[in-house]
Amino acid sequence: MRIWKYDDDVNTDMLFPGKYTYTAATADEIKPHLLEDLDPEFAGKVQAGDLILAGKNFGCGSSREQPVVGLKAVGIQAIVAKGFARIFYRAAINQGLLLVECPEAIDAYKDGDPISLDAVSGMIKVGGKEYSFPKLPPEILAIRDAGGLLPYTINALKAERG
Repeated sequence: MRIWKYDDDVNTDMLFPGKYTYTAATADEIKPHLLEDLDPEFAGKVQAGDLILAGKNFGCGSSREQPVVGLKAVGIQAIVAKGFARIFYRAAINQGLLLVECPEAIDAYKDGDPISLDAVSGMIKVGGKEYSFPKLPPEILAIRDAGGLLPYTINALKAERG
């Protein structure tokens, strides 16, 4: 697992450049352009299970869903930040991408520190120390586990119909 660390105010254009908004529609078309203006190495080196750590206001900017779709498609395990932009947060829930607010863990992290995250218990370990964050509602965890809001809803409808 690799840790990708970024500062405050990482906006949606930094996550996925707006110039591709109308030409990259699928996850496979989005992935090569992720963070290309912020971190040109990201798209070529990111691996499933990696974590992103960030400062305040992560995902600010426009309401495009491509950044979230792309980050989910490359297998980002979670984004842990000091705070998230509201629209980005909701888009992440819709796609089943785990977001965790834990400013203390971000402040404590130093390059190379081991990190483990337990979304169910609301704990993150950084460099051997534990930090708690508000437990996520079971519905959000269920949406994540289903792979996003659409699969969650389809599964719920199937279960309801028996």
